[in-house]
Amino acid sequence: MKKAIILDLDNTIYPVSSIAEDLFTKVLAFLDSLADELSADEISKAKEDMKRRPYQQVAAQYNFSEVAKSKGIELLKNLEYSLPMQPYEEYKYISDTTIVKFLVTTGFTKLQWSKIKQLSIEKDFKAIYIVDPEVSSDTKKDIFAMIMSTHSYKPSELLIIGDDPESEIKAATLLGIDTFLFDPENRYPNALVTYSSKKLKDAVPLFS
Repeated sequence: MKKAIILDLDNTIYPVSSIAEDLFTKVLAFLDSLADELSADEISKAKEDMKRRPYQQVAAQYNFSEVAKSKGIELLKNLEYSLPMQPYEEYKYISDTTIVKFLVTTGFTKLQWSKIKQLSIEKDFKAIYIVDPEVSSDTKKDIFAMIMSTHSYKPSELLIIGDDPESEIKAATLLGIDTFLFDPENRYPNALVTYSSKKLKDAVPLFS
């Protein structure tokens, strides 16, 4: 029996694509400015990856220069999102359940908190943790382990819900925790997960 669930934020509770144009105007312009060190194809791919992955990972994958990495970090760490936001419609099926919920998300602290507040989801969670590489070396795996230790949960009593096989899903798997991959576009048909679905509401029967 599951005693708690742990959710990711970006592309799990809401679609990043819904805010990307407004949020990343300055960021996309910054990526365009890297034409001297990245090809047009790399810049295009980096822009798409920024919608799904932390900036530091994107910068590492495309070998941004140290100067470019620093400029991107300076830009992003002070960003906030202030326009209205809506979660995925099916998120209500999860928020309406009474199970204990935790939110664990990776990103810049100020930006992630601004999105959480615009979504009005703070009340849904027992605790919210932001994994910010600029603030701490802690990873999602570390936070999952801490939650288990603090609340005396066994791995079998938890379910991780997220969209990224290489982030929260992998971290949970390494700890022996069941995972639910929300994959609406069927991007990861061969991902190593416990459960996978194109519909977020399909997670509910697994813990309720």
